[in-house]
Amino acid sequence: MADIAIADANATPDFAVVIIGTGFSGLGMAIRLKQQGRSDFAVFEREAGLGGAWYANTYPGCACDVPSHLYSFSFEPNPAWSRLFSPQAEIKTYLERCADKYDVRKHIRFNSEIVEARFDEPSGLWRVGTANGETVTARSVVAGLGPLSRPAFPDIPGIAQFKGKIFHSQQWDHGYDLSGKRVASIGTGASAIQFVPEIAPKVAQLHLFQRTPPWIVPKPDKPISEKERAQFRRHPGLQRFARNFIYWFLELRVFGFVLNPKLLMSMQRQGERLLQKQIQDPALRAKLTPSYALGCKRVLISNNYYPALNRSNVTLHTIGIREFTANGLTTSEGHELALDAVILGTGFHVTDGVPKGMIFGRGGRDLVDAWAEGTEAYKGTTIAGYPNFYLMTGANTGVGHTSLVFMIECQLNYVLDGLKTLAAKKLKFMDVRPQVQRAFNQRLQARMSGTIWNTGGCKSWYFDKNGKNATQWPGFSWQFHRQTRRFDAAQYEQVPLSK
Repeated sequence: MADIAIADANATPDFAVVIIGTGFSGLGMAIRLKQQGRSDFAVFEREAGLGGAWYANTYPGCACDVPSHLYSFSFEPNPAWSRLFSPQAEIKTYLERCADKYDVRKHIRFNSEIVEARFDEPSGLWRVGTANGETVTARSVVAGLGPLSRPAFPDIPGIAQFKGKIFHSQQWDHGYDLSGKRVASIGTGASAIQFVPEIAPKVAQLHLFQRTPPWIVPKPDKPISEKERAQFRRHPGLQRFARNFIYWFLELRVFGFVLNPKLLMSMQRQGERLLQKQIQDPALRAKLTPSYALGCKRVLISNNYYPALNRSNVTLHTIGIREFTANGLTTSEGHELALDAVILGTGFHVTDGVPKGMIFGRGGRDLVDAWAEGTEAYKGTTIAGYPNFYLMTGANTGVGHTSLVFMIECQLNYVLDGLKTLAAKKLKFMDVRPQVQRAFNQRLQARMSGTIWNTGGCKSWYFDKNGKNATQWPGFSWQFHRQTRRFDAAQYEQVPLSK
């Protein structure tokens, strides 16, 4: 997008708000604006359909690991969930229904990937450009990019010369039949835990490459009967009670994750018992036993992952990969494996989710450069030097104990109040003061020091390249809710519109 300044300091933007993405964050923002009677916004979505991660991820077994009564908008409960932990297709359908009910589809531009957003200080407007060559201006930008939106690909020599089929779990090729194939799966994170049990019975041979074993505890999943669903439809208060019960039950985990990691030992013993019960081979069990405390990495839930590894056609490798060849790969110990397909369950760019060359703030500064010493934001939402820019699921808004949707709704309240403040005060822009952002993050990181993520003895994707935990919220989610109830305009530089 050409670097052309907006000459008129009083220029009228094309939209008051541009929203990026249609996951829970972007769609939630659009719905909340509609609820306020606003239609002066546009939503840009790079995919052909809405749903964010729940549109893109369609791998076999894809499902939520948070109970669905809580992993949904508080203002739009769904009494029709079929299971306690809903599968991907149901969550996608739920989001589509929300979009239709609140009439936001007409504001969405599909197949429109945002490639650049650049702030123009004289006018106080953002110029937003798409991969299609379209450029629009907006007073504010709400970026619902999502922490699990950019797949991470491994840097393994020779990967480009492999002649077989290769794809990332987020980009699952359903047109490729794995039946009878020799398959390698790299990674044993949350996605692999779900798709490995689904593909193991189909393939001729599955080579599963594990770098670090995850802690896995039983998944307390069950179908929700039609009788229960009818009760939820007939008595909405019953579903609100179920949601609140789940919320406060999960909130108790913070005592272990943040305040006293020793309290997680009972959950760790659950994981140990599950491993002992489902894996009889002592050698295999040893490979699957973590050497760090539960909670240090993301805790996974599954009832069928370990049994899949007992199959005679599944081999767990705890060694590395030296290189790919045209017909397979060579392990770090020199063993050659002939393969038909490779599945990359290698996760996502989480701490570096915003690519370089995409977001430019005051003075044309790239957001990636602003984060050179570590990813941070004020209340996980605003960033000094990037006025009227709101980053959903930003730095330190992740939660290991409860629903991310709850955190998103907290941010939505904060952003909506910010947008209202901007209009009421007739401001050109608001920019959080650098010292305010710095002090907030110093307090946040001080609270992080004694958490299980920092003391559990592991390396995880929670930490950025500078060794700072830039993903997790070190406290109760209700504390985040309390901090984001109102937009604290006094913490922001406020520039009025020209008269």
